[in-house]
Amino acid sequence: MSKHPTFKLDGREIPFTPGQTIMQAAQASGAYIPHLCHHADFTPIGSCKLCCVRIQGRIHTSCTTPASEGIEVESEAADINHDRQRLIQMLFVEGNHHCPFCEKSGNCHLQALGYHLGMQDEHFTLAFPHHEVDASHPDVWLDRSRCILCELCVRASREVDCKSVFAVGGRGLQTILLVNSPSGLLKDSDVAATDRALSICPVGALMPKRQGFVIPIGQRRYDQADIAERPEDS
Repeated sequence: MSKHPTFKLDGREIPFTPGQTIMQAAQASGAYIPHLCHHADFTPIGSCKLCCVRIQGRIHTSCTTPASEGIEVESEAADINHDRQRLIQMLFVEGNHHCPFCEKSGNCHLQALGYHLGMQDEHFTLAFPHHEVDASHPDVWLDRSRCILCELCVRASREVDCKSVFAVGGRGLQTILLVNSPSGLLKDSDVAATDRALSICPVGALMPKRQGFVIPIGQRRYDQADIAERPEDS
């Protein structure tokens, strides 16, 4: 049996098969690289930049960079994690993330990464943007103020549900998640409560109705373990 080629991630030998990205190989080996927009089931887009790593002095997104034999990859360097923390802080201030009152608390990737990266405050001035809540659908609601524009629901709706219910539009701070329906509302779209797009949201932007706090706070996924210890969940 031929030996798999390897690269080093923070000094650890990571085997990979040709065609795998650095992120895919790391996840297959149980090594955690922080990320938000990446999910193993969907096409990587490299938008959140949290998974950036250093290779030969240059920064690359690990979810889109092919693994290569013999390269040395830095992920846990202090300056890289500092940049990640700043990115998380910007996401918090550009939305309305009130964790103690959010049904997603304890299951939220954004919150869990804040803890993982040692975030103590928002650092930047809170923007408090106004975004409309779409509660028109009988089974699901959309709170755009919590959306981090990871596009996971966009990709899930397109690649798994084959509906393309969601899209991203606008520029800069005016970028928002759009619903593809004549009225722009969920009630007039093809979305269904069983769609993968609705269960893939890493924050509290897309949530099912009538299911609040089924799992008590304190017993949720990231209440029990750091996100780095639960790489299979993201």
